[in-house]
Amino acid sequence: MNKNIKMKLRRFVLSIIICNCALLIYAQQTVSGTVKDGDTGELLEGATVLLKNARNHTHTAVDGSFTLQVTRLPDSVQVFHTGYEPKTYPVHAIVNNLIISMNSLPVQLSQVVVLSGQLLHQIMKVDLEMNPVNTSQDLLRKTPGLFIAQHAGGGKAEQIFLRGFDCDHGTDVSLSVDGLPVNMVSHAHGQGYSDLHFVIPETVENIDFGKGAYYVDKGDFATAGYVALKTFDRVEQSQLKVEGGMFHTARLSSVLSLLNETSGNRQSMYVAGEYNYTDGPFTMPQGFNRVNLFAKYRRLFNEHTQVSITASTFSSTWDASGQIPERAVRENSISRWGAIDSTEGGNTGRTNLALHINRTIDNNTAWQSLFYYTSYRFDLISNFTLFLNDPTYGDAIRQRENRNIYGMEHMYLKRLQPSLLWKSGVGMRYDDIGNIELDHVFQRETLLESLSAASIGETNLNAYTSLEWEKGKWMFNPGLRFDHFLFHVEDRLQPTSIVRSKSATRFSPKLNIFYQAANQCQLFFKSGMGFHSNDARVVIAKEGKEILPYSLEGDLGVVFKPIPGMLIQPSLWYLYLQQEFVYVGDEAVVEPSGETQRYGADLSIKYQPLKWLYLDVDFNYARPRALNEPEGENFIPLAPTFTGVGGLSVRFDSGFTAGLRYRYMKDRPANEDNSVVAKGYFVNDLTLAYPVRNWEISLQAQNIFNAKWNEAQFDTETRLPHETEAVSEICFTPGNPFFLKAGLKVVF
Repeated sequence: MNKNIKMKLRRFVLSIIICNCALLIYAQQTVSGTVKDGDTGELLEGATVLLKNARNHTHTAVDGSFTLQVTRLPDSVQVFHTGYEPKTYPVHAIVNNLIISMNSLPVQLSQVVVLSGQLLHQIMKVDLEMNPVNTSQDLLRKTPGLFIAQHAGGGKAEQIFLRGFDCDHGTDVSLSVDGLPVNMVSHAHGQGYSDLHFVIPETVENIDFGKGAYYVDKGDFATAGYVALKTFDRVEQSQLKVEGGMFHTARLSSVLSLLNETSGNRQSMYVAGEYNYTDGPFTMPQGFNRVNLFAKYRRLFNEHTQVSITASTFSSTWDASGQIPERAVRENSISRWGAIDSTEGGNTGRTNLALHINRTIDNNTAWQSLFYYTSYRFDLISNFTLFLNDPTYGDAIRQRENRNIYGMEHMYLKRLQPSLLWKSGVGMRYDDIGNIELDHVFQRETLLESLSAASIGETNLNAYTSLEWEKGKWMFNPGLRFDHFLFHVEDRLQPTSIVRSKSATRFSPKLNIFYQAANQCQLFFKSGMGFHSNDARVVIAKEGKEILPYSLEGDLGVVFKPIPGMLIQPSLWYLYLQQEFVYVGDEAVVEPSGETQRYGADLSIKYQPLKWLYLDVDFNYARPRALNEPEGENFIPLAPTFTGVGGLSVRFDSGFTAGLRYRYMKDRPANEDNSVVAKGYFVNDLTLAYPVRNWEISLQAQNIFNAKWNEAQFDTETRLPHETEAVSEICFTPGNPFFLKAGLKVVF
């Protein structure tokens, strides 16, 4: 071979080797840095960081850090965060200390980036900006497809409906605030009872939610889904708000900033308070009275470690008109706003203390810990059957309990590679219920009979692990959760004190797959198993068998932005629930039910054609049915079949805001053969607000068309005082009529 040819061949082979080595080096190299607020210097969590040419992306950690794998250079790093102007940085060489400062902008839907990971957080941030919450009830209604009903004077936890479930007060939806669990296990009134009234709306920064049982860090009760509220870590300004309205309604709220982070002061603290009072539209005044207090202190020890301490307490008392039979209104015995038993009502309170520790070990490793304590009391007087069982004194019952909750959660995050994130966690919760009882009473205080009395200790030990692996346009998210329960029950009505104990374990695998079909189009398939625990008294009654019923679930859908200001999210879903046994707290009995199946479709559309105009609609269809039951007798009572929410909001540069919202629930079966129907409703609300310097005037109008609707409905067998025979029919709590409330807020 010619010497020149040999030389050229050697050079060619050498160049191939050098190019391959360079590609290999680049494939193993990364670009990393930190994203922060350009004005305040605050480190920004959840920003989307994208390599423009390689299409690799990630999201910033709690300390604002990110790491991206580089496959070829030059490239450009693009950064997106809702509420900030997008930034692009050319990258010509490997850099590991890139500092990206973001300039704030008014929150808009066009800023939302359709990439896996932080999508729901972005959407909710826009929604909260355009449709701010005004009441504690609004906090739950922010979850698409979630409906609530109040039927005991305003102080009792709301009844929740989601994905074809009548979740009662939380049996099939997991609720939390700053990681603190809200659901109460083995509660005097119902399993999973969730009272969110200790939350002050003005302190809520964001609302995270998810439908289904696809989230490895969500365990007990997260079958239909979860809602997680996040309060502000700090507030820039203090505010005071006074509100007054119809039916002797008054509200006073305040948020006071006591410490604020500066360059030389790495700590912040604020306190908040709220007072509520209303008599409601009822003939017998509710006398609803609630006081809330909240405080949060945060300390940044350095760029790697932050600690926050949160404390809150609330106390509430009220009277209630209860659920009244339709025939009593038809016969003009009472009006829609009347009461058969005027002694219903209750009082409750909750005190929480929580310690959060966030530690960033390096750009790829983080640790989060939560330690919490809750002291809780509950006392409720109800009369659902009126004079059915006791024609002389009536059937009023008192449900009462006192408990202490001790718990902790730890989560470890490790980015093993730029495209591989590992998340694991462990947790423990112990409920010490010293006294839980059900009594037959007269005039609230006179004890006629103790129906149930017990002491309960319940422990949940859990652990989970998951991976997020990105491969090209795909992202795979497998996970596994482990839950172990220990139940201890002492029946205090027995002459000899005996503590009976049982245990149960549940493994819950998950698998979620995302495909980035285009820059603004993401397909997803979610699947997993979930469960909800049963009351400890059910566990003992059933000898520890079939007491952690599991669910099998799947979602198939797409999220896409056809134009910058529009987001569309349709999905199809399926849910199977194993046979379960339910403890009926109102009767102190175990009521069996069989397997159930639900499937349906969700459609959410959000559109912001102009920066000041925002429109949204959400439709939810479900077909809930009991399995192994004859056709026509397999309906699930009170399970919603079709719901819709939506509205329009305007927010002008002058500060004037207005929002018109609607919610619709279709008629649904109230019993197993659909012979009794719970009537649907269509209700509209209006909010207006206008700022003048540091003042703001607001107006809220609920049920603006004064629709006649029933908020809570049950097919119940009752007997009125003058009746000799019982009647089974709809008993209801009327929904609020037209209601007007005005407010005045000052910011300082």
